[in-house]
Amino acid sequence: MSLPARAENVAIVRHALAGLADQIGMDEPGIADLKTVVTEACMNVVVHAYPEEEPGLLEVEAVPEQDGLTVSVRDFGRGIRPRPDVERPSLRIGLTLIAALSRSFEIKGGIDRGTEIRMHLPLQSREGEPEPVARSSPELADETALRVGHPDLVAPILGRALGALAARREVAVDRLSDAMLLSDAISAGAPHGFEGGQVSLSIADREEGVELRIGPMKGGGAERLRASLDLPELGGSLESLADEVRVEQDGEGEFLVLGIASLAA
Repeated sequence: MSLPARAENVAIVRHALAGLADQIGMDEPGIADLKTVVTEACMNVVVHAYPEEEPGLLEVEAVPEQDGLTVSVRDFGRGIRPRPDVERPSLRIGLTLIAALSRSFEIKGGIDRGTEIRMHLPLQSREGEPEPVARSSPELADETALRVGHPDLVAPILGRALGALAARREVAVDRLSDAMLLSDAISAGAPHGFEGGQVSLSIADREEGVELRIGPMKGGGAERLRASLDLPELGGSLESLADEVRVEQDGEGEFLVLGIASLAA
């Protein structure tokens, strides 16, 4: 996941990773620990990594491995610099708590080189690396970008992330249910449009609602995904559950774009 390092976006990360953890069989105490350490690590980025007037990028990578989940939270800012004058909206127990709840834990980076916190949590609750080099900060987009490596994980991750953003935009309950049905259908069809089945998508948080953008896909992938929403036996399509559906194309490939309107729109 990559998204703006803002406090309100930490919940999106937390929900998405909880969906992943639940799908791979992590128990409830383990998921609770995961939510705690992810919140703390992300809030470190929100509060410490970038100047207040210049929000930067928060990147989160989660990989199921070694009977657990390894999570990396990284920024491209100035490194960890305590700011005692800031009213810190996190759990206030910081890296000590992350280390206590993780099976393994490491932190690397330095002044003006960004920081990466890497932690491994087991499914059931209770190495040496090259010298980091300076990195330039990627361009910041005002949206949540996800890349999911296994088709079976798309549905739980997309559903929870989409739900968290839709709730923020006060999407009506029935429209939220429609969005969940759409996300399930998209999760089933999307892997066929990507090389190796690794799905790339983004969710944009707009004043008028939430916009889901799947792609870039190889030639014809977006149209095939759109066609997979058809329900010939009922004489209709799941497209009707979205307020807007369109196919776009640029130099990178094809995109299927779906919009869910908010109550204020």
